[in-house]
Amino acid sequence: MRTNRKTAVTLAAVLLAAVAAPAVAQASPSTESRTAPSACRPANHTAKITSAPASAGHHHYRVTLRAPRGYDPCELAGSPNDVRFSDRGSQTRITARPYGDQRAVVTFGPGHPVHFDIQVPNDARQVSADEASFTLQAPDGQIPGTSFAEGGLKVASGTLIGPMRQGA
Repeated sequence: MRTNRKTAVTLAAVLLAAVAAPAVAQASPSTESRTAPSACRPANHTAKITSAPASAGHHHYRVTLRAPRGYDPCELAGSPNDVRFSDRGSQTRITARPYGDQRAVVTFGPGHPVHFDIQVPNDARQVSADEASFTLQAPDGQIPGTSFAEGGLKVASGTLIGPMRQGA
């Protein structure tokens, strides 16, 4: 009689697991994440400008991008393009060029912030800005849309934009 009860309990557990398995598989995070929007889209991340340590002849600012949970990770490459600076809504006349390895690829997404450097020469006439707009680059080309970062900085002719790097 003991063997029959043990067999019956085991059989019931197997049947219950078989019935519940499809429902569990449908709610799997890995299944859901494949349909989540990309963290690289401008509307799906935030960016902040902060001061960074100076180097010989330059001020540096760090632009850190973060993506909240619920977005798929993506790959970014090189420096952002079309970087423009604004102060209280008015665009400055300063344009920036990229520097560094433009082929380096980083993974960006929830829990994986990335950053890039803004390098401003000390010896040029600097103007204040409180926002930067830019277009992100993927390994296979430009990501559609414009991203924005807020934070106080000073920019000047000769400002350079570094490539994306891992970390905040």
